[in-house]
Amino acid sequence: MFSGQAWRVVRFGEPADAAELRELTWAEPSPGQVLIRVRAAGAGYPDLMMTSGHYPLLGNPPFGLGSEAAGEVVAVPPGSRFSVGDQIAGITDFRNGWGGYAEYAYVREGSAMPIPAGMTDEQAAGFPIGFRTAHAGLVERAPVRAGQTVLVLGAAGSTGLAALQLGKALGATVIAVAGSREKTEFCTRFGADHVVNYRTEDLPARIAEITGRGVDLIYDPVGGDTAAVALKSVARGGQIAIVGLASGTPVALDATDLLLRNYSAVGVLATPDEDPQVEAAVWRRLAGLVEAGKITTPVGRVYGFDEVPRMIEGHRAPGPGKTVVRVAF
Repeated sequence: MFSGQAWRVVRFGEPADAAELRELTWAEPSPGQVLIRVRAAGAGYPDLMMTSGHYPLLGNPPFGLGSEAAGEVVAVPPGSRFSVGDQIAGITDFRNGWGGYAEYAYVREGSAMPIPAGMTDEQAAGFPIGFRTAHAGLVERAPVRAGQTVLVLGAAGSTGLAALQLGKALGATVIAVAGSREKTEFCTRFGADHVVNYRTEDLPARIAEITGRGVDLIYDPVGGDTAAVALKSVARGGQIAIVGLASGTPVALDATDLLLRNYSAVGVLATPDEDPQVEAAVWRRLAGLVEAGKITTPVGRVYGFDEVPRMIEGHRAPGPGKTVVRVAF
C-alpha cells in the first residue's frame, strides 16, 4: 500500500472550487496497470472540461485529474512487461478515477513506454496523449501519405503541435493555423512549412494562395467556427479528422457539402488497439521517432504541484506548447 496526496474533482464548478488536494492510498496494481511514483504530469484543456462536468468519458465526482504522467515504477502485477525501477511515461487510469496530479498514479500498461534517452521528465509527461492521438489520426484513421498537405488547427496547442510534428515525420507539407504571432512563431520553431494567423488573415484565401487546390487533410482539435471556415479549403477527395472541440462545440458538418465536394469526415479517439502487440508497436514507433529527433514534446508552461487549480483556470486562454505539472523534485 502506498500513501500520498492527489488532486481530485470533488464537485463540478470553477477549478478553485472543484479541485481539492486529498490524502489517498494506492493498492497494488491490477493486471493491465502499473503504479508509478509521479515526477511530472501532462496537462491540457480536458482538465477544464472535467472540473466543469463537460468531459464525456467521466461520470460524477469524485475522480482524479491528470490523464498522462511520467515517473518511476514502484509496483507491477504478475506478468507485467515492466519492472520496479523502470522509468516510464504513459496514460493514467483516469477513466476509472485515478489521475496523474498525484504522488502516485496507476498507468495503463498497454498505453505506456520507457522514457526515451535524453527526454526530460516534463517532455516525457506531456508526450503520451498528444502523440498517441496524432498517430491515431494521421496513421490509423486518416492515413497521411508523403507529399500530401495537412492543415492543423489549434496548431500551437499540445494536440496540434504533436500532429504538426508527426505530419512532417510522415513526409507531409504542414500548414499550421493559430491565433497570435507568438503562437505562429512557436509553430514555425517546431517545423511548420507555412503558418496562418486566423485572427488577422483570410484563412481560405491564404490556403488557396499556398496550395492552389486546397488541403488533403484537416486535423481538427478545435471545432466550431474556425473548423467550419477551414472546411472551405479541403480539396476534392480530402478529409477532415475530427479530434476534439476546444472551441466548446464540434465542427458542424453539412452532408450535402460532403457529397458535392466529395470529401469525408472521420472521428478520432485514441483508444488502445485490441491487439496488445499492435498497440505496443505504436508506442515503439513513437519512441523511435523521439530517439531519431523527429518529434518531441513542445513544453510550454510548467506549474508546481500546488498550482493545479490555477493551471486548470489558465486553460481558458492557454499559451503555446504543452502545459506540465511538476509533481516531485
